[in-house]
Amino acid sequence: MIKQRTLYGSIEIGGTKINCAVAETIQNSKTIPSILKEKKIQTKTPNHNLNEIFKFFNQYNIHSLGVGSFGPIELDKNAKNFGKITSTPKIPWRNFDLLNNLKEKFSCNIYIDTDVNVAALAEGKWGFENELQSCLYLTIGTGIGGGMFLNNKLLHGISHPEMGHITVKKHPDDNFEGVCPYHVDCLEGLASGFAIEKRFGKKAQNLNLKEKQFMKKIISYYLAQALSNYILILSPNKIILGGGVMNLNNLIIDIRSNIKKILNDYILKKEFNEKIDQYIVSPKLGKKSGIYGGFALCVFPNN
Repeated sequence: MIKQRTLYGSIEIGGTKINCAVAETIQNSKTIPSILKEKKIQTKTPNHNLNEIFKFFNQYNIHSLGVGSFGPIELDKNAKNFGKITSTPKIPWRNFDLLNNLKEKFSCNIYIDTDVNVAALAEGKWGFENELQSCLYLTIGTGIGGGMFLNNKLLHGISHPEMGHITVKKHPDDNFEGVCPYHVDCLEGLASGFAIEKRFGKKAQNLNLKEKQFMKKIISYYLAQALSNYILILSPNKIILGGGVMNLNNLIIDIRSNIKKILNDYILKKEFNEKIDQYIVSPKLGKKSGIYGGFALCVFPNN
């Protein structure tokens, strides 16, 4: 029996832009939702952006809304500040009550998680033809964040994962101090798009060839350290690397090579050697992992 088709909304709130979309899908479907309309909005202030978001969705009768937002964000449903963005370095959004402000504008069910967690959910459910028991999704963009899809659910604990803020060993050729306002030289402070911009005074895509070669060497060194730690602790079935910084030519190849050196055959699995190019991969859903993640929250609300 085919269930009735329903409209769902998805919002992906990132540091530089917000993506909104409406899709038609079937409840509990194993197929990727069909997006009907999309809109991109520059991230500014919460009130300005919420007004733009509501204008977009106001023309649709959506059944439910899935939201993936940058963090940190309180995701404990029993907490008084559930759905509130907390200690973000994005000052206008710090301590903003995202969920309750959305509830004031939308009468439908609203599901919320981090932007990287929902991307992991979408890749785990739809990206690799339902083959994954677990996957780790790491985005390297303006900031760095990670989400973990494990045992058909998203990983949560006392908080959501904050994979971008782990400590890494400095590269001997790197004299950059770091940009994280909380930890200075954590992974995000050294290897994010914002860190690249502060190093050179321009964005990654505008670097010259010499600068790009240097950044590939430095960033692959830091990301390989982080991913090796995640592998040893979480043992994901697949690692998916997204975000604008990954557009640096062949960066993923350098990351794989450094991981093999770090692990040094300690774990004798083909995924870390001859099949590493199938283990550490780009998003199967491309740049739409996050927006599909919002739909995945609606279709699979118990994750």
